[in-house]
Amino acid sequence: MGQPHEDPRGALVRPYAVTRGRTEPLRDIAIEAVLLTTPTGVQESRFAGHDKQRIAAVCDGRPQSLAEIAAYTRLPLGVARVLVADMVADGLLALHGAALSDVYEERMELLERVLSGLRRL
Repeated sequence: MGQPHEDPRGALVRPYAVTRGRTEPLRDIAIEAVLLTTPTGVQESRFAGHDKQRIAAVCDGRPQSLAEIAAYTRLPLGVARVLVADMVADGLLALHGAALSDVYEERMELLERVLSGLRRL
């Protein structure tokens, strides 16, 4: 018997079949972008297909990054990116920026200091 979270379809379904042949998402979503299931997504994801239902369950009440979604659902990152973009467009997931502008500024300053220190080596 497989693990409880294991997809019964196994490796039989190719990634391009899950996305209906699409390799590019409807919109670009950063790998660290935070996603959360919307109230509509809680209600409607069960009608959206197996993979989208799993993604909605992972993000229900627990904000997750795109990378975490791919890992928890065991979907290739490219497939997860296409499905998540579809779900955002359909209103099933809410997309939040990876960092607030203040935090972004602090991170950039830190990265610049690190880069400057590395150059001095």
